[in-house]
Amino acid sequence: MTPPSPSPVDTVVLDLDGTLVDSVYVHTTCWRDAFRDVGVEVSSHHLHRAIGMGSDRLVPHVAGEAVERALGDEIRARHAHHLDHRFHEIAATPGAAELLDTLRSRGLRLVVASSGARDQTDRLLDLVEGASAALETVITGSDADQSKPDGELVRRALDAVGAEPGRAVLLGDTVWDARSAADAGVACLGILTGGITEAELRGAGCIEVYDTPADLTGGLDRSALLG
Repeated sequence: MTPPSPSPVDTVVLDLDGTLVDSVYVHTTCWRDAFRDVGVEVSSHHLHRAIGMGSDRLVPHVAGEAVERALGDEIRARHAHHLDHRFHEIAATPGAAELLDTLRSRGLRLVVASSGARDQTDRLLDLVEGASAALETVITGSDADQSKPDGELVRRALDAVGAEPGRAVLLGDTVWDARSAADAGVACLGILTGGITEAELRGAGCIEVYDTPADLTGGLDRSALLG
């Protein structure tokens, strides 16, 4: 019997917020409160759909360029303040640690590409058991000039481990992840733990969509990209 051909994929680029940690709804309410602190009302559903963008893009996206120019830095600082006070509400997504362990055991290189700042990213990764040992490296918004949906973070993640776009996949939970993957020439797998629908993720370019990291781990052998 001829053995199955090995997967052409050797690298998995992972988003963090909403993918490895269940933080999207905490971020949503922290952004809402940050805007309210400065007298700007933004609907939570608009904020939810913007999570995953870099914070430099999120403020003008949901509130306009005038608010960004006048209050952008203060709003971002207030978001960080609220997040710090609610950080205890965040936990790993179901099966996140097991997914990292399984992918690593299959010989795949794992790297995180997150739009968040370095200190915030490090704190969130500490919530995922074994993440520091499983990951080759971590690329954050502090390492790039352009945040998601630009593909710079993904390209920097690939460069950090010497990976080729055609042999990598990105796992993310938002349309911004999918668009950043497409911009970098990388295939994208979607996950529903950020609250974005399967139809939207597929419409943004995700080839496969899973409910949770645990669901992806259980379906790895059926995946066209990772099986």
